[in-house]
Amino acid sequence: MTKEVIKVHKDEVVENVIKLLLEKDISGVPVVDDEGMLVGIVSEGDLIYKSKKFHFPLYFTILDSYIFLEKPKMIEEQVSKMTAYKVESMMSTEVHSAREDDTVEDIATIMNEKGVNRVPVVDESGKVVGIVTRKDIIKSYNM
Repeated sequence: MTKEVIKVHKDEVVENVIKLLLEKDISGVPVVDDEGMLVGIVSEGDLIYKSKKFHFPLYFTILDSYIFLEKPKMIEEQVSKMTAYKVESMMSTEVHSAREDDTVEDIATIMNEKGVNRVPVVDESGKVVGIVTRKDIIKSYNM
């Protein structure tokens, strides 16, 4: 586990996060609120999403009304992520975290089952105290 966690605040500007990822040569960071509580994660995948083509929603018209075939909330989330200025608008909020006493096997299982590349480690209160990346798992084999 890396104890000196590079993290960003939810109100950080996306441009600054891009610079941070490039400067530190990392692929994602936990996102925290004012109290240091884990609220999300932003990764290269989230940043790539920002550059993708917009998917126009399918709809049909009846009596001069539009009926969308997709949930309006999904369209709203897509637009919000693609036009995000602040991290909070583009971060992934479904974060799979671990506790300080979780084993390497527990964390590797989370990574494998949930398809994530990094797992923030939180204390009992939910504050970020570390992070485990795929590289940390591989390093543990050599010890």
